[in-house]
Amino acid sequence: MDIEERSLSNQTGKWIAGIAFTFFIALLGYVLAMVPGFDHVGQLACAIIIAVVYRQFFGYPEAIRKGITFSSKKLLRLAIILYGLKLNIDVVLHDGLGLLARDALVIAFAILFTIWLAKIMKADKMISLLLGVGTGVCGAAAIAAVAPIVKSKDEDTAIGVGIIALMGTIFSIIYTLLRPLLPLEALDYGIWSGISLHELAHVAIAAEPAGKDALAIALLAKLGRVFLLVPLCFIFIYLMKRKNKGSEQNARIEFPWFLLGFILLSILGSYVFGHSIPVADSVMQGIYTVTTWLLTAAMVGLGLNVSLKDLRSKALKPLIAMTITSICLSILAYFIV
Repeated sequence: MDIEERSLSNQTGKWIAGIAFTFFIALLGYVLAMVPGFDHVGQLACAIIIAVVYRQFFGYPEAIRKGITFSSKKLLRLAIILYGLKLNIDVVLHDGLGLLARDALVIAFAILFTIWLAKIMKADKMISLLLGVGTGVCGAAAIAAVAPIVKSKDEDTAIGVGIIALMGTIFSIIYTLLRPLLPLEALDYGIWSGISLHELAHVAIAAEPAGKDALAIALLAKLGRVFLLVPLCFIFIYLMKRKNKGSEQNARIEFPWFLLGFILLSILGSYVFGHSIPVADSVMQGIYTVTTWLLTAAMVGLGLNVSLKDLRSKALKPLIAMTITSICLSILAYFIV
């Protein structure tokens, strides 16, 4: 083996090691999520916490950077594409049209109100924008989809995802505690959860105690928000091109091709798999599990870019803005149910 072949083999080994490292921390996040207390936080947030802590004590593992970057970029896009299978377009269009208008209102309010609060509080604009998107649409997946369009730094994306996962969990628990005290029928409570909570998992946590019907309508309302992620991304593409019109930066705004994959798998999952082509539930569940692991490994890659010093200086005000927005959003959603 000559020097060039050895160098190539060495680079390939480091690339594989980098990817394996992100999955190893994802595994640690999975184990930590089984510990009482952390079980409500979830694998994704636990893995990001471990990645951030690792960075503070041991620094960024530069030797395997290429593999880590591959996870945070390529695997992230693959996870978003596979996430499209969770969106049943047929159900949304047939049974959820009445909810779409409220979903659109929720998304617009969450993004615009968070940006407005951030401006008043002089909070970090990018993190606040990502938190507004995550709050309004579907948590980490929405942040991951919008981040490359708005040119977010990896550390800002990781901070946004970590905050949204943590706060979404807290709000879902609060919802379950409030449910017996609220004068809402089970279905109305389900709609309220579905149009106001952050992620699909958070909606499921909050709505499940109210019964199967409440859970079904809650997930339907939430899927409407996921459905609106695609047009929202195109709106951001338009705004970014308009903002950078005539500048060199405009030419660097790449079309997010992974969105086409997201749309394609949404269509296949809605009209082909289970219809023309029978697919066992166990297979689909396996794909959902793979999606979760890919997304977690990708977020580990992003989390390794986070400096706690920056986190303290950049994240506090956006966190406060996002919390205020989430509270106001819950109140707004309650009155439009």
